[in-house]
Amino acid sequence: MGQDHGHSHSHTANKKTLTISLVIITTYMVVEVVGGFLTNSLALLADAGHMLSDAISLFIALMAFKFSSKIADYSKTYGYKRFEILAAVINGATLILISVYIIYEAIERFQSPPEIQSGGMLIVAIVGLLVNVLVAWIMMRGADVKENLNMRGAYLHVISDMLGSVGAIIAALLIMFFGWGWADPLASVIVSILVLRSGYLVTKSSVHVLMEGTPENVEVDKVNEKILKTDGIKSIHDLHIWTITSGLNALTCHAVVNEKMTIEESEILLRKVEHELEHMNIHHVTIQLETPAHLHDNSVLCIVKAEPSAHDHHNH
Repeated sequence: MGQDHGHSHSHTANKKTLTISLVIITTYMVVEVVGGFLTNSLALLADAGHMLSDAISLFIALMAFKFSSKIADYSKTYGYKRFEILAAVINGATLILISVYIIYEAIERFQSPPEIQSGGMLIVAIVGLLVNVLVAWIMMRGADVKENLNMRGAYLHVISDMLGSVGAIIAALLIMFFGWGWADPLASVIVSILVLRSGYLVTKSSVHVLMEGTPENVEVDKVNEKILKTDGIKSIHDLHIWTITSGLNALTCHAVVNEKMTIEESEILLRKVEHELEHMNIHHVTIQLETPAHLHDNSVLCIVKAEPSAHDHHNH
């Protein structure tokens, strides 16, 4: 129960933090777009694009919390918890598209740098930096940015956005003092590479979850060892470990036990295993107990045959 209570408490904190951050960032993004057009600065527009992706990621993360807390039903037996991971994939893909577009624009600007009002650009970029520092501070204080994929995605956006604002400030100063018009497209390319990187990382870890990959915070060898050390378990096979959503890992396996074991003894055994696994970041455990006479393959990982004949060896 403690697990669940902590989960819902961090959920509420995350939602509140996201809402405040979203309002601040969206407001400032509009300012930056207007500023970018008025001063003719691509670095500001790149930063605004970055802020847009921040706003999208915060909005998606908010929606994900809203959806993922919906109760499970017969059509979605895990509820809507996976929505958060889907959201993170869309978020990562958006980032990649925005950055590619800005890089494309910058290449054209390198060939013929336009006239830029560096004074206005500098002011907008400095305010942008302060806004990002504020939002990052709010997130650090009020949200779970380490464990939760979605919150981490949103937080990474804000951090790299800070670097975007720093890039725009430096570019504005270079244009003011040295008249280097190319500093603007250069800053926008640097910002875009940062955006591209965070987009790639968020997409990669989300796709890993969608592919039912083993959670990064779970060591399969140690889990295997821990289950086998439990008194009464002779061997295990058909082991699967996957992530349902950030901070919620599941495990299923078949365990071979003595055929004389009573149901009561097996229940005590399973409680013990569940308790041990909870300390290893596995929160949802399903174990099928079998006697040594079972008819399955003995390898630890499951060998699934997808053909219709898959059931043939089960001797119904």
